[in-house]
Amino acid sequence: MNETARVLNGIEIASAIKAEVGEQVRDLRMAGITPGLAVVLVGHVAASEIYVRSKVKACAELGMHSEMHTPPETVTTEEMLELISTLNQRDEIDGILVQLPLPKQVDTRRLLEAVSPDKDVDGFHPINAGRLQSGQPALEPCTPAGIMEILRRSSIPVAGKHAVVVGRSDIVGKPIAMMLLNASATVTVCHSKTVDLPHYTRDADLLVAAIGRPGFVTPEMVKPGATLIDVGINRLTEKADVDRFFPGDATRAKQFADRGSTLVGDIDPGAFARSGAYTPVPGGVGALTIAMLMHNTAKAARARRGR
Repeated sequence: MNETARVLNGIEIASAIKAEVGEQVRDLRMAGITPGLAVVLVGHVAASEIYVRSKVKACAELGMHSEMHTPPETVTTEEMLELISTLNQRDEIDGILVQLPLPKQVDTRRLLEAVSPDKDVDGFHPINAGRLQSGQPALEPCTPAGIMEILRRSSIPVAGKHAVVVGRSDIVGKPIAMMLLNASATVTVCHSKTVDLPHYTRDADLLVAAIGRPGFVTPEMVKPGATLIDVGINRLTEKADVDRFFPGDATRAKQFADRGSTLVGDIDPGAFARSGAYTPVPGGVGALTIAMLMHNTAKAARARRGR
């Protein structure tokens, strides 16, 4: 057991990144350029609305222009493509973000591919994915880019280490595997079909869990002293689950009593005591996502104007 495991504070790191972006925006504005972000939110999904509002608020705090486009739930793929085309052509818009998930009738892939790669601040366009894969400068997906910032700013060594990524999504698993590989880690990607998953996770110097299942990585699956990066955000609504993951934790028990829920990541919190360093949930990786979106928007604004 390691009672001195470092907590990698995502909130502090996100604040530092936002402060740096704020300086970049001030410099751009002095040159007559205001970075602009357009967010497209279809229909009314409460969680998405909260998330989008926080993105718009962050833009305002940093002196960026932002605007929300809210097509109805019944929107067609063609109507969405028309909106994206208009935003692509507007010079004052540097970043376009399409909030996922989209309604069933909308072709998500066609839509994401329609966003101009130089305005693709989510880093999902195949051209940006290809640039990342080949080690070229690119707009990178926000959550994996945030993970790399946590590691870099916390002086966690990556080169030569064995990194195991649990999860293979296009949004987190695949891009973080590529970024770690580009940073000279030896990378193993595992997923729901991996046979004997603990065999791989127990050998990881750096373990990234992004599989979307609460407490999926148990203490026995972790190498003592490893760095644990928990990407999961899962809401617990059953008291039995809260008692199982947070035994004797008065703070969590009170939170559950007050709100009817509490958050847990993809790593069982009991595993953190075995680690050398870990990201908490909440307050870890999730805090970086909006900061990296602001970073990407300012980066896109500079790149589009040859700065």
